[in-house]
Amino acid sequence: MNWKTSFAVAACCACSLTLSAQKMSVEFAESEMKRAPEAWQLDHGKRLFFGYAQGVGCCAMLDMWHYTGDRKYYDYVAEWADTLINDKGEIHLYEMADYNLDFINSGKVLFDVYAETGDPKYKKAMDVLVRQLARQPRTHEGAFWHKLIYPYQIWLDGLYMASPFLARYGATFDKPELIDDAVKQFLICARRTFDNRTGLYFHAYDESRNQRWADPTTGHSPNFWGRSMGWWFMALVDVLDYVPENHPRRADLITIIKGMAVTLPEYQDKDGLWYQVLDQIDREGNFPEASVTSQFMYAYAKAVNKGYIDSSYIEVAQKAYDGLRKELLKKNPDKTWTLTRCCAVGGLGGNKYRDGSFDYYIHERMRDNDAKATGPFIMGCIQLEKYEAAHGTRPARKR
Repeated sequence: MNWKTSFAVAACCACSLTLSAQKMSVEFAESEMKRAPEAWQLDHGKRLFFGYAQGVGCCAMLDMWHYTGDRKYYDYVAEWADTLINDKGEIHLYEMADYNLDFINSGKVLFDVYAETGDPKYKKAMDVLVRQLARQPRTHEGAFWHKLIYPYQIWLDGLYMASPFLARYGATFDKPELIDDAVKQFLICARRTFDNRTGLYFHAYDESRNQRWADPTTGHSPNFWGRSMGWWFMALVDVLDYVPENHPRRADLITIIKGMAVTLPEYQDKDGLWYQVLDQIDREGNFPEASVTSQFMYAYAKAVNKGYIDSSYIEVAQKAYDGLRKELLKKNPDKTWTLTRCCAVGGLGGNKYRDGSFDYYIHERMRDNDAKATGPFIMGCIQLEKYEAAHGTRPARKR
């Protein structure tokens, strides 16, 4: 199997569950805003910061604004952006010299805020982020290093953090070469992280093979971390919003999406959940995890709504939603919802060194209502609700 042909594998079996996410998007977004009255408090934030996790949560709130028309969601995000960025376009606590792709993600919210306000400080801030990417160190093939402190490394996470932003900037400000660069990032990453045996993508690739976690022959990290593939799948369905229909490599991105759509149900458990380490469901210590399940739910539902994959795959997203409702969502006495079993963080290398082993991933800290899970959960509910509004009932499975 390779990433260009894996979509030809037979599709997963139909599930018997029905769509039931209606209005959960509103209920859960309201829960998040009650827990975090100001957007910097998302993801258990302790200070005002241009953090990527807050960016994920704020992107979900902007999706809520577009979906419901309720301006309070926009205002929630705009207040955060206004306090972070001064009149010169300088971003609070941002350091370009770190060349950290995580910093780019929150730039996604600035497009809507700039469009609404016309305030040039937001365009200046976006320009700064684009300048960072222009100067970002790269592998010899042209892929962004994940961070300056992680040299020669491509992480799946980084594709979500930077490439949809870069493509949107290119589409918004008529810079088609930036769209080309964003697409190139995906194609290099796919080539360097895809695993023919499983149909999955490794968390990271080290061009230098110097990291202790890197396979000395392939440069791959050892395992398939759930959330890293969640970022990857989300990034693919999001970047296509800004890649023109006639782009010569657009079809390649859709092919990758189709391959993942076929493969991932093989690793979904009977309740509809995906695990911290995707391919080792039955191994002792592994567990179903909320962020990857929410991310895949969103990516499947959006890919169906956009027509990238067969409409029958809505059942995979619905099964994930039902599994989250049954196993990982909790209704609180104050009528808010809590999403449990969220991995707080995951990575490779660094200090204390993270070796990418199975043991490392299953012992990372867990917590409730991590924005890296709650943001995608809200986005996924929106996509399921949109599908139900358009179709009324779920489709019959094609065999």
